[in-house]
Order: sequence, then C-alpha cells, then structure tokens
Amino acid sequence: MSKVPSDIEIAQAANKKPISEVAAKLGLTPDDIIPFGHDKAKISYDFLKGLDNREDGKLILVTAISPTPAGEGKTTTTVGLGDGLNAIGKNAVMCLREPSLGPCFGMKGGAAGGGYAQVVPMTDINLHFTGDFHAIGAAHNLLSALIDNHMHWDNQLNIDPRQVTWRRVLDMNERALRTITSGLGGYHNGVVREAGFDITVASEIMACFCLATDLEDLRNRIGNITIGYTRDKKPVQARALKAEGSMTALLRDALQPNLVQTLENNPALMHGGPFANIAHGCNSVIATQTALKLADYVVTEAGFGADLGAEKFLDIKCRKADLKPDGVVLVATTKALKMHGGVAKSDLKGENVDAIKKGCENLGRHIRNLEQFGVPVTVAINHFITDTDAEHAAIREYCAQFNVECTVSSHWELGGKGATDLAQAVVDMVDKQASQFRPLYEDDMPLWDKVRTIARNIYGAEDIIADKKVRQQFADFEEAGYRNYPICMAKTQYSFSTDPQLMGAPSGHDIPIREIRLATGAEFLVVICGAIMTMPGLPRVPAAEGIDVTNEGRITGLF
Repeated sequence: MSKVPSDIEIAQAANKKPISEVAAKLGLTPDDIIPFGHDKAKISYDFLKGLDNREDGKLILVTAISPTPAGEGKTTTTVGLGDGLNAIGKNAVMCLREPSLGPCFGMKGGAAGGGYAQVVPMTDINLHFTGDFHAIGAAHNLLSALIDNHMHWDNQLNIDPRQVTWRRVLDMNERALRTITSGLGGYHNGVVREAGFDITVASEIMACFCLATDLEDLRNRIGNITIGYTRDKKPVQARALKAEGSMTALLRDALQPNLVQTLENNPALMHGGPFANIAHGCNSVIATQTALKLADYVVTEAGFGADLGAEKFLDIKCRKADLKPDGVVLVATTKALKMHGGVAKSDLKGENVDAIKKGCENLGRHIRNLEQFGVPVTVAINHFITDTDAEHAAIREYCAQFNVECTVSSHWELGGKGATDLAQAVVDMVDKQASQFRPLYEDDMPLWDKVRTIARNIYGAEDIIADKKVRQQFADFEEAGYRNYPICMAKTQYSFSTDPQLMGAPSGHDIPIREIRLATGAEFLVVICGAIMTMPGLPRVPAAEGIDVTNEGRITGLF
C-alpha cells in the first residue's frame, strides 16, 4: 500500500502558475497587483478604487459543527467548494483568513486547507506570508509604547497606570506573558504597572484591520480606540496620543488584499485572521467586498463552529459591512459526529451508526441556529475513507427532518472534481431559496440582553451570570453610549457551554461572564466567558518540535 502524502508534500508538489496568470482570471493586469515573488501578490489600492460600480456576486459562508480533535475540515471544504464551483463552469473566488503562527507551532497545524483542496504556497502562507501579521503586531505595540512613553514623561493626559486597558500582543502561544509587571528597574525604565500580552489575532488592531473599508476608515477606527482611563475615570482614546497616523502608516501596505491560488490554480484572497473563539473570526471586509465585485460566487469561511464563527460573521461582519449572505454550508464529518456521540478518538474508524445519530444532535443545534438568521442552509459531509454508506444515510435522514439537503464531498481526496456535487447543490440552493438575512438581535437592544439572546438562542443556555463588578460594567457602557455595539463572545470553541468537555448539544446550562472589554475602534464589546484565554499556551508536545528545514531549504513537518 502506497504512503498517502502529507498536506505539505502535496502543496510542495503543486504545479503553481505565475500569480499574474491567476490575477488575469479576475480581470487584473500586471499593473493591478504588487507581486511578492512568483506565486503571491497584493491587489493595489488603485485597482480597488475602480470596483464600486460593479454588481456583487453571491456570498456563500462555510461554517461547521462544534470542532473536535477528529477534525471537520472547514477551510478544506471552503477551498474544495471554490474549486468545485470553478469545475462546473462558475466564476468563483475563495476568501480566507491568514493563519496565526501560534497554532502552527502549537497544536492545530497549518491553516491553508488540506489534501487536494489547499491554497498555495502553503509554507509561506502558514509562516510569514506577506508580513500582514507582523505589521498588525507592530502597530499594536507602537501604541503600547506611546502610552508608556506618555506616562513616563509628564502624563499630560493624566492617564491612570492602574487603568490602562491596552495590552501588548505577540503572534505566538506564550502563557508566561498573560500577566506581567512592566517598568521595573528604576525610574528611567518607565512607570511600574501590571500589564500583559494577548495573541495578535485577538488584537483590536486586527479587528479594526478586518472591519475597515479603506485607509481613512482604518485611521478613524484606530483613533477611536480606548486605551485606558484617567484618574478621574474619563476614557482616553488613541488619537489623544497622536498615534493613529503612524499606526496607519505601518498598516498601509498590509491593508491591500493578498492574492494566492489553489492547487487547481483558482484565485483566492487571504487577508486578516482574527480567531473566532477570542475575536470575531472573519477575514477582512475589504477582501470580501473586492471578491464580490470580481466573481459570481464568493466562498468565505468563519472560524470554529457555527455558534462562534458564523454567529459573529452574521451579527458583526455582515452588520458592519452591510453584507447579505446568500447561503450557508455547514460542514460535518462522520468522525466528529461520532465523537459528539460519545465515541473516543481511538475508536472512530469503525462503523457506528448509533453514535452518528446521537452526535447529530450537535449538527441539528447548528442547523436550527443558522435558520434563525433567515439564510438558506445545506450540509456538507467532508468525506473520510473510513466512512460507510450507512453512516452517510443516517446523516442524510437526520438532515431531512429540517428539509436541509446533505451532500457528501470528496474534495480532500479528489480536489474540485470531488466537490462538484456540493457545488451544484450550493448553486441550486441560492438560486431556488431567496435569502431573508436578518441579524439575531437589533442594535438598540440592551447590552446584557444581547449577550443573553446569544447564550439562549445559540448556546442553548438557561441564562448568563456575572458578578456585581461585571454587571456594573454593562451599565456603565450603556450609560456611556455604547448600547448599539454588537457582542463578540470569547468562549471555548469545543462546546455550546463553557466546559470544553461537554460535547453534543447541552442545554439548560449557565454562561458565566468573567470579563468584558470595550473595543471602540472595532465598535463591539468583547465578552469573555468561562476560562477562555486571549493568550493561548502551548500543549505538552507542541507542533514546533516536529517542524524543520532541510539543507536545501525545504520546510518539513508543517502539517
């Protein structure tokens, strides 16, 4: 039996086309792109300015059931569906998030798809790519430096060091930096205060970057960021430190969307990358809006399960950018459903229809949740070679209860040609079922009620709970005029509850709110629930231990 090549081996054997040829598929000339080598490029601002008068294509969101160690393949399905649409003669573009270095060296691995449904160059994308994340981290930490510098010299703004809410960031998993003391070593090293780090993908700069529509919007959002409070409890914004100009300068080139290609040489835009468990989990608005002007079908993804990624895509990104999705693809695998049905990871290879049926409770919860938004839904089974016809039949039978079509897709193994059935199902869905998109809650709903609505309607919770201090923060933010902000929930991705071990479709639980953070640049409220951390740690055996580079410069072990 021949050895199945790894994702990185498949990617490194790809027959890539010059990026100018990929750009030509979208009607771009060499003058419209800024090449980064032969196989990746940025789309120039000058070209973007000429797109306003074009009509938008159809917007398709790919999301998934609650993630498990067995894997669901959401990005892989996004790429496979895009290739499948092109294979049946449609003009389709994929819009993806850029991966963070944290998971690459931690436990998740790469984030460019898998098997024969990948975007390339895979190693570049998963490592430094075009430098966007470095620019975002540098801009964020420039603001941190300006804050401490201001307090060191004369603190004319009367910033209270105890109430600086702006933390530093690092694009790496590093639990030791979650809470630190800065300014030690004497007067010349600045003001001594408690501080800390978040991972870059949780940065409000990342959120501003991904929600901005142009440089002016980005500059305004950065200027609006609240960095802390004065000694008399008045908020201080970044523009008071004259920070927004230099920070935007660091982000100028990064804000141009990145163009790459799939293994089948179809175009994909990869831009921005907030996590969905601690941030809003969507690629940039500017990339999505660009793709909608260039293609008839735009396939995008939202991070983790539909309860986190899809909810934020629909309630934050679509609300802010006035996007109206035409359909949703909900990804599931037999292995993940069996895990939700109580099967251990070591026992997933054998047929187990009963576990599939039990695990489908998780799938059903996600279907019902998505239906609340008025957008047509179809289910995609990301095919594994250990799947059986009986298991597929059980999933189809379950989906039929919701009048939802379920399609088996073999894109991991076969690329676009393995996803043509799914592609046709998606085309038929958006052609026959008109989207009636609506957000889950209205802008003017009280902040506490918005969080409770998400907890009850999406997580199946009985209620939300918080101590007196957190409840007072909700009241203070309401009084300060932030009632119209949407909610960005920070919660474990593994369960509808805040207990990552509670799989399936739990109900009747409470969602404990530990902390809330005001994001006045991104214009949403981050609600941190349970034990979720905005700076992850590495696992006992990090993926970094298996990554290397040969003497010829070929990277190995990256997923």
